[in-house]
Amino acid sequence: MTYDLFIGDRLFSSWSMRGWLMLEKFGLPYRSHMIGLYSGTMAEDMTPLAPARLVPALRLPDGTVVGESLAMAETLAERHPDAELWPADPAARATARWLCAEMVAGFAALRGECPMQLKHCWQGFEPSPETLSDLNRIETLWAHARAVSGAVSGPLFGRYSLADVFYTPVAARIIGYGLPVSEDNKDYCMELLSDPSARQWRAMGMTVAYDPFPYTLDLSATDWPVGGQADAHAVPSGPSVNDACPYSGKPVTDFLELNGQRWGFCNPFCRDKTVADPDAWPKFSVMVAAVNDS
Repeated sequence: MTYDLFIGDRLFSSWSMRGWLMLEKFGLPYRSHMIGLYSGTMAEDMTPLAPARLVPALRLPDGTVVGESLAMAETLAERHPDAELWPADPAARATARWLCAEMVAGFAALRGECPMQLKHCWQGFEPSPETLSDLNRIETLWAHARAVSGAVSGPLFGRYSLADVFYTPVAARIIGYGLPVSEDNKDYCMELLSDPSARQWRAMGMTVAYDPFPYTLDLSATDWPVGGQADAHAVPSGPSVNDACPYSGKPVTDFLELNGQRWGFCNPFCRDKTVADPDAWPKFSVMVAAVNDS
C-alpha cells in the first residue's frame, strides 16, 4: 500500500512540506511527484488530479484523490491509527486539531509578508503590525497547547504530532526572517527545523537552482542555521571510496568530495542532496563512519 504525494518546489512550498512530513515522519509508504510551480506546468501537471488544483495532493492506493492538507491529515490519521498522527489524549487531540485548523485558515499577514524560503536568513527584516499580531496569536496558541499537554519543551503535545507538522513552515518563516518570538519559542522553531526529516526536505530543495531566486528582498542574508555547513562539494570524477550509492545500492556515476575523501552516488540528485547537508542522511553518515572506523 503506497501513497502518491504531489508536491511543489521544496524551498518555497510550505503546504507541500506539511504534506511530506505527514508521510515521512510517521513512516507511511509514499512516492513523491513534483508539480511545476515555477516552470509554468502546474495546471498541466495537476490535470490528472482534478478537481484538485493546489499542492500538496494525495492519491490513495485505490486511486482516490485527496486535496487540502487538513483533509490529507485526517485521512491518514483515520487510515493509520497505530501511527498516532494525533495526540492520544482526547483533550490534547482536540487542541491539536484546533491549532492545525487555525493554521489553515489564518495568519494571512505572516504568510503574505514572509513567504517561506529555506535557503538563507534575511537580516534586518521589519515585520508589519499585522504580522506581529499573527506572531502573537501563534505564541498564544503554542502556550495553550503546552498548558493542555504539560510539555514544557519539545513537541507541543509531548510527542511529535500533526500539530508540529503544520507549524514547521511557520518555524521556517520565524527563523528565515528573524521574526521576534520568545527564546523558548525560538528554541522550539530550531528543534523543528533541526529534525532530520526537515533537514532532508531542505537538502533536496537545495538541489534546484533558481534564476531569479523567488521572493528576493533588498536585504543582506546569512547562512541557514541548520545543516549545510560541511565542506562538501561536487567533483567531476572519481575514483570514490565506495562503489555503490548509499541510497540505492546502484553503481556510482556522480561524485562529491568531503574532508578530503571522494564519495560516489548513482545520480546527480543523490549527490547534490548530500552536498547540501551531508549529516542529514543516515545512510551516508553510516557509510562514512564505517569506512573511517575501519
